[in-house]
Amino acid sequence: MLNTDSYKHSHHVLYPPGTEYVSSYIESRGGPYPAHLFVGLQAFIKEYLLKPITLEDIDEAEVVTRQHRLPFNRDGWLGVLNDYDGYLPLEIEAVPEGTVLPIRNALVQIINTDPKYFWLTSFVETPLLRSVWYPTSVGTLSWLSKQIIKQALDKTSDHPEIIRDLLHDYGARGVSSQQSAALGGLAHLVNFEQTDTISGSLAAQRYYNAVAPGASGPNSEHSTMTAWGRENEAQAYANAIHKYRGWPAIVIVADSYDLDNAVHNIFGRELKDLVDNQTGTVFVRPDSGEPVTVVADTIEGLIEHYGYVENSKGYKVLPDRIRVCQGDGITLDSLRAIYEELDRRKLAADNVYFGMGGGLLQHINRDSLHFAQKANAVQISGEWVDIWKSPNGVDLKASKRGRLAVRQVDGRYETVSKDSVPAEENLLQPVYRNGKLLRRWDFLELVERSERTVPEEYYASVIAPRPQSAASLPIAGA
Repeated sequence: MLNTDSYKHSHHVLYPPGTEYVSSYIESRGGPYPAHLFVGLQAFIKEYLLKPITLEDIDEAEVVTRQHRLPFNRDGWLGVLNDYDGYLPLEIEAVPEGTVLPIRNALVQIINTDPKYFWLTSFVETPLLRSVWYPTSVGTLSWLSKQIIKQALDKTSDHPEIIRDLLHDYGARGVSSQQSAALGGLAHLVNFEQTDTISGSLAAQRYYNAVAPGASGPNSEHSTMTAWGRENEAQAYANAIHKYRGWPAIVIVADSYDLDNAVHNIFGRELKDLVDNQTGTVFVRPDSGEPVTVVADTIEGLIEHYGYVENSKGYKVLPDRIRVCQGDGITLDSLRAIYEELDRRKLAADNVYFGMGGGLLQHINRDSLHFAQKANAVQISGEWVDIWKSPNGVDLKASKRGRLAVRQVDGRYETVSKDSVPAEENLLQPVYRNGKLLRRWDFLELVERSERTVPEEYYASVIAPRPQSAASLPIAGA
């Protein structure tokens, strides 16, 4: 009752007399990408809609609402408590989570199940929309990053199977809340397994029954390196390698002072024997400089000292015992530009692993993909009426009319009138009704669905080579 915009409490008397049902839907109305990965709704349903409101909740909400100088629909909420034991009499339909489909398709449709509570449909807009736009936007950004990485692996690597390890979530410290880290973090895990956002792994387990959805590993930070002092920089690196000898990998941040010296003198000479005898992989992490050149320069610097093998596609690959990890300045643009530079220098994509921070979990908002929830139909005195908005001169804000269905025809998705599609063909499936979860998506189902083959047009604009003029522009940091 309080997880909403306060003005929602004034709406129950503003609908036409005789209003019985109100239907709304959620969609991305546009944005820079042609498609999106839908994820996050089940987390909201489990966290909020499977818990009933109580009389104490109603009393508290009335006090707070009146303090906001708004009316409180006490009779309505008491009716929910008495008629439905405190569970919201709503039905929510949604496309299967993990689906990648074009924007401007309905992802969710919601309607009240009891005519007494027509006002509930829009009342829950604030938390419901938030539960969709944020994880879906993060999941989309992560999915598009995966398409860039996949293209690079397909062209330059012999090991496409490593793809789920190649983008690490470093974003927990860069988001506004732990809940954001949890929802964004679980969305990223649909596409990749590497994460330092523990709350994302916990959310995937709690809301989607995931088993070991994310993994990390020993990774130094600047405090653990600079605490040794500049004069003992090599000892700091050697200590990290010794302490995690036998582990699959250790990531060592190498830019505390002079990255070039760290690559060529410390890793390249002083510690070469130690690295050569390491059973796992040492990742050298350059965290400063312009990402496009610093990644390629670091790989080539290590090749000078450790050599390389040429893979079946004619690209150079460092020995398994040493790699590069870049965790600074990674965006879709810089990721694509880095791979373009590696390709130009005939360096294989599997020489470098990446991490994204605020650029993954925080540098988005509701308008990144122009998400909205809009009413599309009402039933008044037994008669259904299609409704919509269409502001003059603002095509982006025009909404869909009538009860909706989503179908797939010849591999292509389209949102159409619900009356025009047999129920078994409608991808908007009931997932919640009157306090019950009707369809539980397992995390592995989300992963499998997200990895299905889709038309290249869904991501072609993102993986396409940048114009030469754009390639010379500085890349924003993450």
